[in-house]
Amino acid sequence: MTTNGVSIPADRVRAAEEIAALLAPGRRVALTTHVNADGDGIGSEVALWHLLTARGLRAGIANPTPIPERFHFLLPQGAGADRSDRAAREIESADVVVVLDISELSRLGDLARSITRSQAVACIDHHVSQGSLPAGPRLVAPEAAATAELVVDLASAVGWLLPPAAARALYVGILTDTGGFRFANATPRALRVAGALLERGVDPESIYESVYASAPEGRIRLLVEVLDTLVVEREHGLAWVTVPPDALQRHRATADDLDGIVEYPRSIAGVRLALLFRQLANGRVKVSFRSLGDVDVAELAHRFGGGGHRKAAGASIDGSLADAQGRVLAASRAYLNGR
Repeated sequence: MTTNGVSIPADRVRAAEEIAALLAPGRRVALTTHVNADGDGIGSEVALWHLLTARGLRAGIANPTPIPERFHFLLPQGAGADRSDRAAREIESADVVVVLDISELSRLGDLARSITRSQAVACIDHHVSQGSLPAGPRLVAPEAAATAELVVDLASAVGWLLPPAAARALYVGILTDTGGFRFANATPRALRVAGALLERGVDPESIYESVYASAPEGRIRLLVEVLDTLVVEREHGLAWVTVPPDALQRHRATADDLDGIVEYPRSIAGVRLALLFRQLANGRVKVSFRSLGDVDVAELAHRFGGGGHRKAAGASIDGSLADAQGRVLAASRAYLNGR
């Protein structure tokens, strides 16, 4: 066993020690994650903020897009931890930047240029990716259930005890990235890590209420409208939904309110591949891929410049919605028919 109750693979210990060597007391550290941050990215950076602040580092969260409201309960009250409103300045003035839950510059939005000029960049991530960040220490393990699992490993490898607030944030990361412990990445180790976090004082019911049972009315109305676009092709095992134009604005919703909607078409009997299409303001089309069985959506998403995991991936594609749908659906049918 280790400091926080779960043994760590040797390669993760070595990577954790390399990252920790950058994190000396007194240094200024910027923590960031991908655009449209999810529970894993936010939970990981909030937990690391607590760990670093307790050790005399000047840490701040500097994200390319705002933290969704349903995760605000994780932010330390009155501590000024979230500095995303001045993210580029935070990153440019930092001694070290730690990028969490992503290793691709393209997913860091307007912060990409600032990060390429940073003095030192470390990365903690669990996605399948070649990575395009500047050189630096890496704790990357695609077999991990969530980046939060790797932050637990970092803390444990260097003897940092997890305070309750950090444990709560990391539990959110694992909970959300495993779909409430329903997905294939809910491994025995992920459950052991979650159990260790519960022993640090995490209240699972209050977290469930904050993350999954506090939806604004607009999120539910958005869900109804998106599901009304459902198309199912049973002969291929394919289903998809499309976010109608201006639906987010009309329901006063955000991109975070779309989280989980693609799971509905995936839940249909016989469907092996589910897709969600959304036209972005920059003229690109965001595609979310989800699968069951042996369908590798990371491979499909990679064909369109995206990536992710075997059963959950995404891509951002140039062109109109109709063009993007035509290309992705054709590739999806061909892929499914070949299996």
